[in-house]
Amino acid sequence: MTFYVASRFWSFYGMECTVSWTGNTGARSAMGFVAETGSGHVLMMDGAPDAAKPETGGQNLAARPMETVLAGTGGCTAYDVVLILKRGRHQVEGVSVKLTSERAQKDPKVFTSIHMHFTVKGKGIPAAAVERAVALSHETYCSASIMLGKTARITTSFDLVEV
Repeated sequence: MTFYVASRFWSFYGMECTVSWTGNTGARSAMGFVAETGSGHVLMMDGAPDAAKPETGGQNLAARPMETVLAGTGGCTAYDVVLILKRGRHQVEGVSVKLTSERAQKDPKVFTSIHMHFTVKGKGIPAAAVERAVALSHETYCSASIMLGKTARITTSFDLVEV
């Protein structure tokens, strides 16, 4: 039985996503999934190939589910850094963040460490402003990194490129 509760609170603070297995549809991968977000977007995911049990492995046709968690965290924190720098009236021309991670060896294979290296391009941006933006995102605003920080040691660094 499914219950639905309609409220303005839920629509503002909540999110929804439906993930469906596509392996039973005759799709190429036995472990493919499609996620349909509440904002109307679609994201494909696939499992890693398994030579020992091909019927339970994916075909490497899309990102792994945990890669999408890492990518979402990168998007969340990069969004914050851009917004904080722009609100500070800095001339930001580019922001990227490279995330590298380690996961636990045994199930559940949670992230145990994540390093975020930011590259910020702009004109006359003080290093202290970038450092502050990264810290604010990491400590206050980025829901994803704060959540992952419950299991992973998260470190940050940055390069500032004058353009």
